[in-house]
Amino acid sequence: MYAAVEDEYHDDVFPVVPEPEDGVPWQAPADLEEHLYELARADDGYTYLRALAVAGVYRPVPLTDLAARPDAPPLFSVEVPDGRRVAQVYTAGFLPRPHPDLVYEYVTLGTLARSWPDDVDVLVVNARTPCEQYYLTTDEERRVWADLHDDHHREERLGDRVETRRTGAPAPGPLLHGLACGAHLCYANGDPWNTLDWHGAGHSNEVARLEEWWGVRDRAEWLDVQERLLAREVSPWFWDFVLGVRATLPPAPGPVDPELWRRRVEAALRERVAATGGPGAPHRPGDDPELDQFVAALRALVGKVLRYEARFRADGLLPADGYVRTVAAWDVGRASKMARWGRGARYATHAELESALERASQEARAAYASWEEFSAGYVLGRCLHFDEEEFGSWYTTVLRAHRALTTDPDSPWLTVPFR
Repeated sequence: MYAAVEDEYHDDVFPVVPEPEDGVPWQAPADLEEHLYELARADDGYTYLRALAVAGVYRPVPLTDLAARPDAPPLFSVEVPDGRRVAQVYTAGFLPRPHPDLVYEYVTLGTLARSWPDDVDVLVVNARTPCEQYYLTTDEERRVWADLHDDHHREERLGDRVETRRTGAPAPGPLLHGLACGAHLCYANGDPWNTLDWHGAGHSNEVARLEEWWGVRDRAEWLDVQERLLAREVSPWFWDFVLGVRATLPPAPGPVDPELWRRRVEAALRERVAATGGPGAPHRPGDDPELDQFVAALRALVGKVLRYEARFRADGLLPADGYVRTVAAWDVGRASKMARWGRGARYATHAELESALERASQEARAAYASWEEFSAGYVLGRCLHFDEEEFGSWYTTVLRAHRALTTDPDSPWLTVPFR
């Protein structure tokens, strides 16, 4: 089930981040940790807890514990010299590179408060970092945690934002570009777009996400889906077939003639059937009712694309004379994120993660000339897949992502050159 190779073993099982030297500003890994650093220096433990209540934390879980109790692995804790037991949790920005023997699980402060084991006396948050903070775990203290969670944690507010790591990101190049190809989904989930040390929503949540949305339950299934996405074989082939036919139309001033495009789509499809079906293959109108039905569907797709593109122009997603040449980005963007989901679920090795990201970068650059073009292709693919011309949340949410990613100063699309 798990992917592990000998050279992935390392000593960074838990985070170790040195204190900054006197007079040297500390570079926090992300905005949350910068805020926690200021609160720790101010000895404001209550506001620190409130920030944890909003964001949640990650707890380490040895894979042996997960195998023994997959539904409820115990809280990892150690005994310190004074006889007390201490459990450690971390915020997302401090999570180390994945280790073959241990995963990190996401947990809310409320869940910790309500399921805290009686034999653990102390909670340490972000141990051995400049944001280290300790809390005794009395009943009264844990009631504070539960109240803060109830007052401030809203899962739906954790997404729809550009989250950028300030430290540990790969250098400019194909890896960083490949990570940026998954920016739509990173924005939607509130995930950091530029980290290779992927834990996502926590190991069990990554596993559940892949099973629910993709039917992926093990390494072999992940490898299959990852390859099909990179090969652009998950989206229906005929979407790009119809778009490709438009590119063969003779240049003309003004918008494309919809009926000419439809006729060319039908002719190209029937020619393709005749060429691939061998001599005498039924391809003329009336020869094959199923083919006629498919032709009608592709002719209708022309109108659907034109209506989406008109809306895209009205909403600023396309320029006034712009159109979508390919929906390759719909598979490529998901391939970028699939590589990270596979790593979070431990179906992928680090080398496989990097290889997939580099291939995603290559595919994106082969198909598009800019992030704006890439985004329009992604949005059209998503709409054709889910929206059914309702222009509902499947469209409005990704439009919001597009606008943020083309304007936010931290967006990869403003910091990573497309070419």
